[in-house]
Amino acid sequence: MPDADISILNSFKLPPPYSQLSHDEILGILSDPAQISWRQEDIKIFGKIYAQPRLIAYYGDEQAQYHYSSIILKPLPWTDFLRALKRQVEQVTGEHFNAVFLNLYRDQNDSMGMHSDDEAELGQNPAIASLSYGASRTLIMKHRHEKSRTNIKIPLHSGNLLLMKGTTQHFWKHGINKEKTAHGPRVNLTFRRVFG
Repeated sequence: MPDADISILNSFKLPPPYSQLSHDEILGILSDPAQISWRQEDIKIFGKIYAQPRLIAYYGDEQAQYHYSSIILKPLPWTDFLRALKRQVEQVTGEHFNAVFLNLYRDQNDSMGMHSDDEAELGQNPAIASLSYGASRTLIMKHRHEKSRTNIKIPLHSGNLLLMKGTTQHFWKHGINKEKTAHGPRVNLTFRRVFG
């Protein structure tokens, strides 16, 4: 893709003691409200308030407060499982992260609008590592400046790790559309470095 630095690892592996967990078991841990503090936020779009069409959670280092769409997120402390995921993602990507933003897509009706992760607290050229478990969904990539450019569709399957870095967020928006066919739940974890 022009104006982008994107790579995909198709089979992300967890370290011991979690290495024997299946993708379904990992999805079960991540979607369990006793393990992850899921919530649904309201967002303002063109002056109107809407409930986000998915559940979110935010964990990280204490200073990694994050703002987007008029929402202020204060990180919850890392769980042991999320910290293990973070460390393995860091080892695989060679990047350093201090927060993880989780999205739970409950079914095919949940979605995420087109956006760029370009908030000031993410720095000039942020690295975003996106890890998926559960149902496959398609990530849509749309060029921000060349409207005639064809959208790129990237299928994300359970266990896929997508890394976006460099100038990707300057030139591309990304999102997850609703699907016409039935889908089970999907959890997506986006690891990032937030500068306080």
